[in-house]
Amino acid sequence: MPSPPLTLDRRSLLTSLGIAGTASLAGCSATEPAPDRSTTTLSEERTQELAEEYAPTLYFDDAERWFPTDPRAFESEQDGETVVDGFDALNDYTAASNELASPPEPTLFYHGVSYEDSPLSVVQFWYYSAFDQFTTNFHWHDWEVLHVFVDTDTDEPQLYVASSHSRKVPNNEFLDPDPDAQPRILSELGSHSSALSVNDLADRFQRLSIDGALADITNSAIDTIEDVINLPIAYGLPRDEGSRLPYLVPEYEGAPLYEHDRLPAVERGDLLPDSLTVSSFQELASPPSELPARATGSVFQYAGRDEPNQIDNEASIDAEYDLVSTRQIEHITAFTGPQLSFEFAVPQFAEDAFAGHITTTGVPWGQPRYNDPAADISDRNHRATLAERYDAIGAPASASTVVASLSQAVSNDDAPEDEGLTTADLGIEGVALLESDPAAVPTFNGVAVVDDVPAGDHRLTVNGAGVEPHSETVGVEEEAETTPAGVEGSIPLVARENATKLEVDPADTDSELTDLAVEDDFAGRLYDAPLSGPDAVYVHRGGAYTTEVRDSADEIGAIRINQAATDADERVRLNNPQTGKASLATYLADVAEETSAAIAAVEETADDGDDETNGSGGAGGRNETLEGSENAIRGLRRALDAIADAARRAAERATAGDRGQADQSLANVEDRLERATTRLAEASDSLPNEIERASKRRLAQSQRRSEQAQAADKL
Repeated sequence: MPSPPLTLDRRSLLTSLGIAGTASLAGCSATEPAPDRSTTTLSEERTQELAEEYAPTLYFDDAERWFPTDPRAFESEQDGETVVDGFDALNDYTAASNELASPPEPTLFYHGVSYEDSPLSVVQFWYYSAFDQFTTNFHWHDWEVLHVFVDTDTDEPQLYVASSHSRKVPNNEFLDPDPDAQPRILSELGSHSSALSVNDLADRFQRLSIDGALADITNSAIDTIEDVINLPIAYGLPRDEGSRLPYLVPEYEGAPLYEHDRLPAVERGDLLPDSLTVSSFQELASPPSELPARATGSVFQYAGRDEPNQIDNEASIDAEYDLVSTRQIEHITAFTGPQLSFEFAVPQFAEDAFAGHITTTGVPWGQPRYNDPAADISDRNHRATLAERYDAIGAPASASTVVASLSQAVSNDDAPEDEGLTTADLGIEGVALLESDPAAVPTFNGVAVVDDVPAGDHRLTVNGAGVEPHSETVGVEEEAETTPAGVEGSIPLVARENATKLEVDPADTDSELTDLAVEDDFAGRLYDAPLSGPDAVYVHRGGAYTTEVRDSADEIGAIRINQAATDADERVRLNNPQTGKASLATYLADVAEETSAAIAAVEETADDGDDETNGSGGAGGRNETLEGSENAIRGLRRALDAIADAARRAAERATAGDRGQADQSLANVEDRLERATTRLAEASDSLPNEIERASKRRLAQSQRRSEQAQAADKL
């Protein structure tokens, strides 16, 4: 089902930003999976047999508001067609639920197909909820599905496919399930995304096999990001994995949805609880840290099951649902309602844009997966396995999966104050959006996964509650199974209270810039992405940064940014960044002068006879030890000043076009860097620990940049 376009400030189209909307980016051509054989509808009798045999038990969150029900109760006639209106469904379901004090008309719908000239058949369980309230979006109506692939020759199930948030989020799938075990569905709060449970803990999702217990999915694992390697690629169930997701309060036309005059039965308490919701991602200064843990609530089981509850001896059934053929509801032509949205920040060079992601729900019988369930297999290895077993199933597509692990950039206690970072757990789940095919996807275990991405360049934007957005271009190569985004698959986000925007404008640069990277002295490389025009990156204002640019001739330039050392404004704009010897030599001079100033401050403290001269508690006072320390510190400062002088001369000579003299000055820089390294070792015991660590990192960075400057062809 195609997603409708994104909107600006909740309603305007993203295309007004110059960003691709629902169409694929130019040059992108997804390789489609090999076609599956046609299917025929199973007989009503056979479909009902399979439906009763595999009817799942469903487990819901204890805060769930919208359970599977029969949409026929909300039918109306519009222009001669039968539709289900969103206002009617939400209002009437809420009224009935409050009146009954229990879920009204619990219902699952079944549909069965068989692939032609094949023993492979599929029974589908479709379940409808009146509303979807989540962190990535909210919308009227919600259809979820469980596909059970069955070999009718052996009467054994082959594959379970439980639907996740969208086609871009890998479904929860299990290959070769136990034929004697009943399928179990664990429904996510609000969104109703379906996880599987096949293990011994009936109401718990287990991503990995632990202590001999079965994992609940057999999806392929991520193998491209070091800190999440072997994590199966599937959404899972956040409540059982300790994930925290702040939900959003639905709005329509700028007001909370429950205030609408067409929803008289709906009050604030009929939506998800205040403790789980935020009014806006952008209104939070930092990620919320006190979201409550969640637990299993109501359990639904098929009313026609002959044997008692097969879950475990202590579990209780809260509701029994009816099984109804989808043929009974195929007369419904549409599920309607005005589009809803929420703010999704998109970083821009100047002012950020806000795009409202919107989804709508179509009828299941209008979707390709209704008659070709294999279209919903998201794991390529699962599709390949079925293709090997059954000629009716086509080979998988070669489209890639874009993956990234989210973290948070925070101050580093080992660095000088406000001059160094590290990364930490973000603490909440985020939201990712691939703008070439706008379907926002939530992260799981802090990992963003966007599936079925065709080859070409795509713009990936990541949001989260209380953090500034991150956006970058990701190049997907042909035949690439997985493509890491960020820096080797890592994307550090910044809490809004600590963030500043770094703007880069290459408009007047004398060469074509192609890449932009940002490194912190302590945290290393934090951003690395293609650059094709003005760009903006949110960084932590407590970092000390090297901004690197690269041009089409593979020449490098570097710019030093240290707000704590230079008293720069909160927003940093780099106009006309250059590449070549002059740029790199200027960078070397800036870093040397910055480090010299920090050493001079220590030297001044020693001259004043302060009581402490290093982080280990060295004593003050005028004695031979202190005089030796002063000499070592003074020698280091002078060595740094000499580096700065030589680097300034190299930059001036490169700018003047004198390559020979520029290289001679850079050779002097290299000699003086070695001398400074020796002086730093001599002074290390006399320096505060954080200053010594920062100086060591800056000298190592300067050595690398010095080598790049000497190798540069461009002056």
